Amino acid sequence: MNISLFNVSSAVELSTVVTATEFNAFSTNNLWLLVAATLVFMMHLGFSALEAGFVRRKNVVNILYKNMMIIAIGLMTYWFVGFNLMYPGTNAGGFFTFPSFFLDPGNDGLTPAYGDYTYFTDFIFQAMFAATGATIVSGAVAERIKLGPFLVFATLFVMLIYPITGFWKWGYGWLDALGFYDFAGSTLVHAVGGSAALAGIIVLGPRKGKYTKKGMRAIRGHNMPLAALGVFLLWFGWYGFNGGSVLSADPAGVSLVFVTTSLAAAAGAVAAAISSFIIFKSHDVSMVMNGILGGLVGITASADVVDVNSAVVIGLVAGILIPISVTIFDKLKLDDPVGATSVHLTCGIWGTLAVSIFGNLDAGIGTITAQSIGILACVSFSFILSLGLFTLLHKTVGIRVSEEEEEKGLDIGEHEMTAYS
Repeated sequence: MNISLFNVSSAVELSTVVTATEFNAFSTNNLWLLVAATLVFMMHLGFSALEAGFVRRKNVVNILYKNMMIIAIGLMTYWFVGFNLMYPGTNAGGFFTFPSFFLDPGNDGLTPAYGDYTYFTDFIFQAMFAATGATIVSGAVAERIKLGPFLVFATLFVMLIYPITGFWKWGYGWLDALGFYDFAGSTLVHAVGGSAALAGIIVLGPRKGKYTKKGMRAIRGHNMPLAALGVFLLWFGWYGFNGGSVLSADPAGVSLVFVTTSLAAAAGAVAAAISSFIIFKSHDVSMVMNGILGGLVGITASADVVDVNSAVVIGLVAGILIPISVTIFDKLKLDDPVGATSVHLTCGIWGTLAVSIFGNLDAGIGTITAQSIGILACVSFSFILSLGLFTLLHKTVGIRVSEEEEEKGLDIGEHEMTAYS
């Protein structure tokens, strides 16, 4: 009798312990994802500082205004339609699904894996990603695009283009069924944003005086300390970008991602420093900055499925690609003031292909065929729709400021103020 009572009491205590353990795990996972969301939010400060440093002082207010509006527009459009378009919970393996509008906390069947964090945590983490693609475009088209048309583009990009390609993989659409693998968005965030940036550059044309009969003229950014601060903020935020994409506080998973992310960034810096010196015969700090970012973009697709040695190789290749890509774009007279197309498009494609070379994945996942199809589909979709949208805006309201305004600066022309007294 006493033994029986003891067993019942022990069972009750054990049940309580298990319940408490499960609750603590849920709370820890949820808290880490919220912390990661704040780190990704910090990346928008990093983008703002980087882009502001890389443009001329007469365009700083304009670039800051755009970056503030992008995160605001991103949150609003993702709340309105983007979240439910990207994660509809229906049409698995499909190309598109009609979404519901506004948030619906009752929909706890958002994805088959849903349950390690709350609905609102899921939303805010994903929302911080959503505006990143439009921020990439902001830097590439800086110093000559009209503010209004750009904000129209950013709204439609975050509302439609980014969520649709995101659904193809992360919402269990057709690319996921195909075996395409992109852990945190080398293609789904960075190459998609980079291809949209390329479309904008093509329609806009280069800045006045960038390409002359005598060749390419470098237009230097006005504040390298500010740009360097932006790079370090982006590196810092990337721990949330990649680390949060584990979607739990799993110690093994998160710690591996932190290390692979760090090593790829460091390798990208070293490789860009060496390769740019060989090509340009100078120690160009802007190349090192973009080498760091290229390494980060490159490792983003595979940070959870490669070993640390492979992460170094991925970062080294990304760093070498930076000055080569910048040179090629300049030879094609595609003017990118911040090097966004080289960092996000070129290194995003490399990082996604690297999954098939270095990734430790199950058979049929992340193959070179699946990765190539995924890249081609996402980049083509983003580029074609962005090119069409920029062209439509160009033909209707116009997207480029006048030569007089470009010479005077967009801070005065668009905002009637300056960044510095």
